[in-house]
Amino acid sequence: MSFKRRGDATVLDGLRQDGCLKARYPRTATPDWPGAVTLNSAGGIAGGDRLATHITAGAGTTASIASQAAERVYRALPGLVAEVTTRLEVAAGAALEWLPQETILFDRCALRRRLSVELADDAWFVGVESLVFGRAAMAEQVETALLHDRISLRRGGRLLLHDAVRLEGPVAPLLRRAATGGGASAVSTLIHAGPDAAALLDPLRAALAPFEAGASCWDGVLLARIVAPAGGASLRRAVVAGLNILRGDRTLPRVWLC
Repeated sequence: MSFKRRGDATVLDGLRQDGCLKARYPRTATPDWPGAVTLNSAGGIAGGDRLATHITAGAGTTASIASQAAERVYRALPGLVAEVTTRLEVAAGAALEWLPQETILFDRCALRRRLSVELADDAWFVGVESLVFGRAAMAEQVETALLHDRISLRRGGRLLLHDAVRLEGPVAPLLRRAATGGGASAVSTLIHAGPDAAALLDPLRAALAPFEAGASCWDGVLLARIVAPAGGASLRRAVVAGLNILRGDRTLPRVWLC
């Protein structure tokens, strides 16, 4: 999927979709921030699946990408690992938001996930990635899993962020450790890259103060980590509070409000 500038508006430039990954373009509450909603018509991710997304925001464009619903990663047969790769490119003077809803992990799932963000020197970016280890309302627990999760961000070719998580085998004891999850069953990472990153650090920390979270800023990149012991619902409240700071007064995509 790619976007370009036409006069004062951002419009779709190109779209190629294949297999279960689709994109839809609903009306948005903010016309100068057109949005796209991605969906997985397969209803979830199973071992051995391969899903790839490549999104380009052309020069001077503004776009917001969300997912229709939370993604589910189901139990995998031995030796079958799902691969999910996302590549985002933001050109000069462009702004892109990457706002997928939560990824829910089921017991004995196997997932390798990669998010790569390439920014021009003056590009702007906000992104979120959330993981939920079992649905609390269903009393589900993830005892065993394989999860390799990596987020990288570059500006002008320079690596500014490389965040990697690797969990294999009995993950429940690992999540109970203070240095990893502290008993949390859901975790989220918020990323903001832009000239206002440092100025937003204190407001973001204040918004996240009621939750188990921390935030840091360096080289124009603002990163926050949130953990929630009560599952996805409490995690979402914290994420929304953080996004409201990073996104200003713009309304979240409608799929986030359902």
